[in-house]
Amino acid sequence: MPRAPYQTGRKSPLGILGIIAKPFYGRVISGTSVTQASDGERRLAAIMFTDIAGFTSLSQRDEALAMRLLEEHRNLIRPFFPKHNGTEVKTIGDAFLVEFTSALEAVRCAFDIQQSMQEINSDRASEKQVKIRIGVHVGDVIHAQGDVYGDAVNVASRIEPLAVPGGICVSRQVYDNIKNKFEFPLSSIGRRELKNVGEPVEVFKVGLPWEQFAPADSPSFPTNRIAILPFASFSVDPNDGFFADGMTEEVISTVSGISGLSVISRTSVMGYKGTTKKVKEIGRELEVGSVLEGSFRKAGNRIRVTAQLVDVASDRHVWAQNYDRNLDDIFEVQSDVAKRVADALRVRILSHEAERMERKPTESTAAHSLYLRGRFLWNKRGIDDLKKAAEYFEQATQEDPGFALGYVGQADCAVLMRSNWKVDPEANLARAKAMVERALSIDPGLAEAHTTKAFVLKEEFDLQGAEIEYRRAIELKPSYATAHQWYFSILRSELRWDEALREIEKAVELDPLSPIINLNHGDYYYSRQDFPRALVSYMKALELGAMSAHGQMAAVYGKMRMYDEMRREAEAYAQYMEGVLPGVMTFIEAVTAYFRDDVETVRRLLPELETQAREFNVNATEIADLHFYLGNVDKGFEWLEVAYSKRETSLLDVQWDRDMDQVRNDPRYLDLLKRLGLA
Repeated sequence: MPRAPYQTGRKSPLGILGIIAKPFYGRVISGTSVTQASDGERRLAAIMFTDIAGFTSLSQRDEALAMRLLEEHRNLIRPFFPKHNGTEVKTIGDAFLVEFTSALEAVRCAFDIQQSMQEINSDRASEKQVKIRIGVHVGDVIHAQGDVYGDAVNVASRIEPLAVPGGICVSRQVYDNIKNKFEFPLSSIGRRELKNVGEPVEVFKVGLPWEQFAPADSPSFPTNRIAILPFASFSVDPNDGFFADGMTEEVISTVSGISGLSVISRTSVMGYKGTTKKVKEIGRELEVGSVLEGSFRKAGNRIRVTAQLVDVASDRHVWAQNYDRNLDDIFEVQSDVAKRVADALRVRILSHEAERMERKPTESTAAHSLYLRGRFLWNKRGIDDLKKAAEYFEQATQEDPGFALGYVGQADCAVLMRSNWKVDPEANLARAKAMVERALSIDPGLAEAHTTKAFVLKEEFDLQGAEIEYRRAIELKPSYATAHQWYFSILRSELRWDEALREIEKAVELDPLSPIINLNHGDYYYSRQDFPRALVSYMKALELGAMSAHGQMAAVYGKMRMYDEMRREAEAYAQYMEGVLPGVMTFIEAVTAYFRDDVETVRRLLPELETQAREFNVNATEIADLHFYLGNVDKGFEWLEVAYSKRETSLLDVQWDRDMDQVRNDPRYLDLLKRLGLA
């Protein structure tokens, strides 16, 4: 039933979950949420194990001293647990098992404990020092009779011995949750076979500031994996600030066209605008080996651009250049920067890539300036931003009717107005289709245009045509994260699971701080019924600002029968959507009733939900799901036909939608698959 399908942007009046599971949005939280659980309840938790190194041998040598140090150790570290919202589950000899409200809090607690122990040990003789190992993992647990059981406990207990005395080790799941939030470095020690754990687990060590790390302990990444940071604006006129952002975006776009480079997307790098972080720290957070930074200054028709390429591992400048040019020469500056970066990193630029870099998108400075203003607003994704962006893009093509990117911009505004904001769906689809075809008639090799065309084709249920366009876009611009992200949605609809995972993971690699891409990463696991892993990705997306993650989390908690958490997330969505989606509380009540298997409440609410679906462009697919749930098969198929007539892309999820299980052999279902291009 409620599911978490693909989404294209940060905001939407209906969100990701349609009526029942699609429209939940909300606030930002940190890590993995844990509250008090009743016996037998299964939930996701952050688990910390601690253990005193060498305690057994110390007990054999001097039992009295060992007991005294053990009691001192317990009194010292216990206060740290509640400080970080942790709950002591039990002690096992010299070990602690602690459950936390978030992965980040668990690791910060571990750090505080080790820092405190370090300070105490520094004034003691070696025989009286207490050094502990700590392991942290996020995973599924079951509460029973005041204890916790499950994979998370087992993995955390197996990770803890891998830490050095006085050290901290965490699992890959914890690393994914905290890598851009924790203050100290985390470096992989490889995938380890753990006792009673089915698959190897990648383990990371936390770099503690008092430790003397050898260079090999610091994580290093390939130099051809590069982040282009936001260019600083030094223009006299503050209204020219958008030029610096535009310069950043255009350089990213140009460098992304070089197949030998892996370029972090705009969404992830723009968070570093105005940052005071060091290059090494940024490189570690984005997992890149090279960083390009620079500045932009405009005075009248003159510009000054500075650019410098830094090797993250050595913190050494590989290449630097100043450009003093006319504004008309900005395209030459962008292409020259791309070439110099490739040369410095010893990456060969293919002939067709070089040809594209030399090609100016427009000869009109005015058109280009209008385009940059449009992109600046489009990236905000708000409905008013999109309307204004569309005006700028249209003005850009009026200035230069041959400016292909201007038409792509208009198409991009139209698809988001349709898919995210449900504004004039048919008119915006037609406009997007016309604009993207115009762009491709001007520039057949424009990756952005092929990506948007693929999106339009998907909206028309032409999955084969959409796949051809996505593949073409990725061939033209391998580092274009959006193409990988949107291609994932088609592969998932077709149940091509390995390919779908590969594409969404590539999108995450290219745009690790994108809220929506991380959200879609969770959608993959939701589709596969892997709810704990889905929840980890949704929580990360929420922390990055994807308010819609509350909806996915509500659906996950519902699937896991964690009803209090489900209602909490649903109510957070309702608060966010208040005044935007009429009757939102009816949807919340329907969600709760469905997951609690409250048939009578669902039956009572269904007529009102049907009215909402007709009046407010709410997904008819979800109404069909509710009818199937109630056993109203004919009514369910009637609403699927409504969804098909409206070209609801949520229909493309029918193959993995569990509420369709009871009608898989119905001729009407099989006919629908054919019309959708899924059979």
